[in-house]
Amino acid sequence: MRLRHCYLGLCVIGAVLPYSQLIPWIAAHGLDFPLFFQELFSTRIGGFFAIDVIVSAAVLVVFAFSEGRRLGLSFLWLPILATLLVGVSLGFPLFLYLRQRKLDRPALT
Repeated sequence: MRLRHCYLGLCVIGAVLPYSQLIPWIAAHGLDFPLFFQELFSTRIGGFFAIDVIVSAAVLVVFAFSEGRRLGLSFLWLPILATLLVGVSLGFPLFLYLRQRKLDRPALT
């Protein structure tokens, strides 16, 4: 199995697992953003994980733009969108997939 296929598998896991927790919450509470953030930061450990993910997402955006431009990646907006809609758990492996796909291509001479 190629590394890029592993990244695609991680994309699936990175989308399914977070949404397996979010969808039932939305079904119970709707899009109640004040309640969402109240529950997210209701404990110090929850706040720790929330801030860690927010910082990681910012780092991913900076890294994806700089590395993506350096390599001339297409669809560079896709991991950023995935990070905003799902999280780092999808955005990062998706960026790594796009990067690996580009690196696996033979160099044109």
